[in-house]
Amino acid sequence: MDNKLFGKYSLENIVIKDLSLAQNVSLTPVIVPHTFGRHAKRALGKTQVNVIERLANKLMRGGTGEKTSGKVIRTHGRLQGKKFRTLKVVEDALDIVEKETKENPVQVLIRALENAAPREDVTRVSHGGVSYQIAVDISATRRLDMALRNIALAALMGAFNKPKSLQQALAGEIISTAKNDMQASYAIKKRDETERMSRSAR
Repeated sequence: MDNKLFGKYSLENIVIKDLSLAQNVSLTPVIVPHTFGRHAKRALGKTQVNVIERLANKLMRGGTGEKTSGKVIRTHGRLQGKKFRTLKVVEDALDIVEKETKENPVQVLIRALENAAPREDVTRVSHGGVSYQIAVDISATRRLDMALRNIALAALMGAFNKPKSLQQALAGEIISTAKNDMQASYAIKKRDETERMSRSAR
């Protein structure tokens, strides 16, 4: 039996061009992507979690906790701990993506993750009592985490104190990131900012 995501979308023929991400993106056929935290205590267990569930997990946050784009984003507990409500948001967003792109929305999401994943970052090192930043390559696991986090954060910011719903904001961010749109996509801007900082720290 073909377990289509949410009973609608096939995960069979999804193409992942970025080989480093391919080993960390799980596209296990599943109807409802909810593992109930089974992988939480295993080393690298999250690489076995379906990528749609990982996106939902990133949405289940209390906001930014710090100023982002000049304001602090707060979700006031609307999504924290409410996994099925968050999965419904993701499902509705994928429906919007399919309607607008006429493609399998999971393939569009994968393309967005490939575009949003930075390749370099900076880390702080101390040597002889002096701290400075150096450029480092990012592991594939962290690259995927950063891409998912930035897409989810962009959706929360796009719906915060605005008439746009979270579903519409998430769908819009996925589509613009998949198109590599530097103007419309927050995740692409964050990727470029991260890589620019690492270039200057070389």
